[in-house]
Amino acid sequence: MPLAPEIQALVEGMAQNPDSKPTHELSPKEAREGYVALAQMFGPGEEVATVEDRSIPGPAGSIPVRVYRPEAGEPLPIVVFYHGGGWVIGDLDTHDRECRALANGGRALVVSVDYRLAPEHPFPAAIDDSFAALQWLGQHGAELGGDPTRMAVAGDSAGGNLSAAVALRARDAGGPDLRAQLLVYPSVDLREEAHEIYPSRKENAAGPFLLKESMDYFGAHYFGPDGDPRRSEPDASPLLATNHAGLPPALIATAEFDPLRDEGEAYGKALEAAGVPVTVHRYDGMPHVFFQLSPIVPAGKALLQEMSDFLRGAFRGSA
Repeated sequence: MPLAPEIQALVEGMAQNPDSKPTHELSPKEAREGYVALAQMFGPGEEVATVEDRSIPGPAGSIPVRVYRPEAGEPLPIVVFYHGGGWVIGDLDTHDRECRALANGGRALVVSVDYRLAPEHPFPAAIDDSFAALQWLGQHGAELGGDPTRMAVAGDSAGGNLSAAVALRARDAGGPDLRAQLLVYPSVDLREEAHEIYPSRKENAAGPFLLKESMDYFGAHYFGPDGDPRRSEPDASPLLATNHAGLPPALIATAEFDPLRDEGEAYGKALEAAGVPVTVHRYDGMPHVFFQLSPIVPAGKALLQEMSDFLRGAFRGSA
């Protein structure tokens, strides 16, 4: 189907802005500022009972986190959320709206992790911080009012990559045990040759919103200008893990006009082949980033609802 009308209107509006530049033409600092501005365009998100900014121990110092509690009372399941942004941009503020919605909809304690960003902190800093946060919450989540026996990971794009990677690490490390992984258009194959492997990388190379040049920009910052042979390791490319058995049930959302569409769906097939319960939902007419456009895009609202429903099912014992 064609690009959804509300998305087409947004793309046309951006094209008329003479100051609008693609991410790959910006410095990391400029790109970060622009991403925050985009996230704040629609005003504040939903009210939740409490929001707390704090820090937890990490492998290279403290990791900032933001804790969202939808209601007072008994301990709640814990959702560890990793924001998108190509491991270069994004922070606690860029995904504040989505975390609030997931806390309320999933009736869970959502902990958003502000992992270290490239190029200042290249691979594997982001995954090391992400897993350290998961481990800490598995041991200390009760101190925040959470229930560490009911945990899930979630994230979009680069955050979907980190969610899948920490799920693999947790399985291999013997915990923390996870009830679910929610992967929103995840980047799961970071090999440079991935552009030639997946048709969606070519079909949607010009976007909208995520361009091939921007993907190369993110990859160069994450792995360094000279590249990194670890691109093929599971910490970077979860799809290339030799074994996907024993992973938590997964919800994978992809978008029709997203370069990452095909690898996300390939990850769903890999999980299914390994006996992992998985739901893959392609959102037709949608591009990358629609998850963060829920105030103006009905499909964004629908995805947040689907994620919330999946979480509640997983925490009841079935996803």
